[in-house]
Amino acid sequence: MAQTPAVTVGHAEMRDAFEFVSIGGPLGAEAYISRDTGKIYLRTVDGDVMEEDEVPDDLDTDRYIAVPHKTELDLGRRLVLRFTDHELPGDLDTVEDLFRRKGAYAGFKRLLEARGALQRWYDYEERATEEALQTWCQDNGIQLIG
Repeated sequence: MAQTPAVTVGHAEMRDAFEFVSIGGPLGAEAYISRDTGKIYLRTVDGDVMEEDEVPDDLDTDRYIAVPHKTELDLGRRLVLRFTDHELPGDLDTVEDLFRRKGAYAGFKRLLEARGALQRWYDYEERATEEALQTWCQDNGIQLIG
């Protein structure tokens, strides 16, 4: 079976689309990459188009691939718990408890700030996000450029 040639997408555009999709809950926004052109189409769940161009009617076909939400790449709660287990193991129970309630991420950041670990978290999150996006792009025939 012949492998589909990779479509090229700008690294910054891919990252912007990923952040757009991930800014809210998993069903708040969508981004699609054209397998033919590499163009990215953004829209909110209520159908607002975030680009000047119209979103194609055939986004549900295999000609487009949906950009994942961060939780689909294990970059949400699981990433927080991995970081805590590695960097602040004495706070793991506290962080697990935080993530059973609303406002968990804000509470987590307050805890990190109190422990002097906020920048370590940002660095860890950035590395994990970059690695997960690179892997996802490779797995989906997307070559990042720039």
